[in-house]
Amino acid sequence: MLVLGIESSCDETALALVADGRPLASVLASQADIHALFGGVVPELASREHYRYMGPLFDELMRRARLEPRALDLVCAARGPGLLGSLLVGVAFAKALALGLGVPFLGIDHLHAHLLAAGIDHELPFPCMGLLVSGGHTHIYRVESPSRFITLGRTLDDAAGEAFDKAAKLAGLPYPGGALLDSLARSGDPCAVALPRPYLDNANLDFSFSGLKTAAALWLEKSCPDAWPKPLPRAEAAPQALRDFCAAFNEAVVDTLCAKVERALRQNPDISALIVAGGVAANSLLRERMAGLMRRRGGECLVPAPALCTDNAVMTAYAGWLLGKAGYRHDLGMETIPRGKKIPEDMQGPPVS
Repeated sequence: MLVLGIESSCDETALALVADGRPLASVLASQADIHALFGGVVPELASREHYRYMGPLFDELMRRARLEPRALDLVCAARGPGLLGSLLVGVAFAKALALGLGVPFLGIDHLHAHLLAAGIDHELPFPCMGLLVSGGHTHIYRVESPSRFITLGRTLDDAAGEAFDKAAKLAGLPYPGGALLDSLARSGDPCAVALPRPYLDNANLDFSFSGLKTAAALWLEKSCPDAWPKPLPRAEAAPQALRDFCAAFNEAVVDTLCAKVERALRQNPDISALIVAGGVAANSLLRERMAGLMRRRGGECLVPAPALCTDNAVMTAYAGWLLGKAGYRHDLGMETIPRGKKIPEDMQGPPVS
């Protein structure tokens, strides 16, 4: 089965082909330089850029794969959650292509696709635990199968990746600052700055990172108002105080994520595997700590390759392949779902097990 996947949930326009579960070809156009001018993603600009890139990227993808569009067996697109205007561009293109070729169409949950991407390089043992950490979402799932995800916990405000980017911006790091904050943290002392581990004094599995962001802002304002130029001209110029702050913030987020995941695992003793996915899964400290947590429990931690942690179309196509081979489909009336709304279980095909 040859599956086309389209990803346009935020500011990356990406298309990929997966053949019988293996990535065949992929293309991607990033808008990072455009949105960096504004310090964050501008939804209207993002959707216009998706519209501009979509057709040429599809042509380039088929050229690289040396295939004709009629070779496609299934067309998939991320249906949400994400920026509504951006999602509509990808979904409309996918629906039109499926209609024109006379092949099935399938809308993919962007968050589930992030976690399922671990199956490209690893065998996915079901049931397993899934931690999705990205710029817009922080979720803990019990994953029963490629089609059944049970939400155990989620963020009540800022997502982990959003907290990283906001803290980086407050510290004067260039957009997007989360990855740079992680890099600077490796040469800092996390004990030099006292930051809280937020929302742990409870029994649930939800997250709240807004208080940590506020504590970071107050520390930066009080302790280092003029300690370094903002914005920082280059990463190499970062003083030790900034590196220490990055290390402390990094550790606070990772400690919080680990505490909640360990709590979820205790509540689900039949699970011995953890998938960590999403953009923040590329964070070096998070990968190290989660791997250690699972080793101590006699289990395994599965993380997609770094290129598959950020938004990409390979994960969309792969999730489509898993669901498509099981017989799932959508009709062309399927709706896109913006961030903040729950994606309905409306696929046609075999019953959810």
